[in-house]
Amino acid sequence: MEVTVPTTLNVLNGSDARLACTFNSCYTVNHKHFSLNWTYQECSNCSEEMFLQFRMKIINLKLERFRDRVEFSGNPSKYDVSVTLRNVQPEDEGLYSCYILNPPDRHRGHGRIQLRVLMEEPPERDSTVAVVVGASVGGLLAVVILVLMVVKCVRRKKEQKLSTDDLKTEEEGKTDGEGHAEDGAK
Repeated sequence: MEVTVPTTLNVLNGSDARLACTFNSCYTVNHKHFSLNWTYQECSNCSEEMFLQFRMKIINLKLERFRDRVEFSGNPSKYDVSVTLRNVQPEDEGLYSCYILNPPDRHRGHGRIQLRVLMEEPPERDSTVAVVVGASVGGLLAVVILVLMVVKCVRRKKEQKLSTDDLKTEEEGKTDGEGHAEDGAK
């Protein structure tokens, strides 16, 4: 069994956090045998506290820490055992684990999420400088391309004029000094 969770989840203080936990199994979920435990650890060396389990139905253990803020938001039949923690508080920071057993799978699946509570939203990145630099470089490239095209056109016109002058010179060579065509049999 393979369990998929985000390794780290950053959540703004006072908002809701969906602790996503999905799994894949070769077997369909049989609610009579399927089991799920969600636990919380304040730190990596602290003991785990179970706050939600599934044994034929969802059982919210309503730890004092979470009171009524935990809600099961998954669907085991669709291999989703996610929970939502409402109104996240700084003291909710820690490690959240989901443990899944779906017999006849022999191995219990496990996923662990590090929840971090942000006290304020990270500042938006100002991309004005990037836009100005990008526009300047783009403008410069446009000018360079335009200059190269003008130079190429000027060269092409000079080449055409030279070849036209050569043709005129060649034709003038076929006339006598007075502009009459020369005879080869004089």
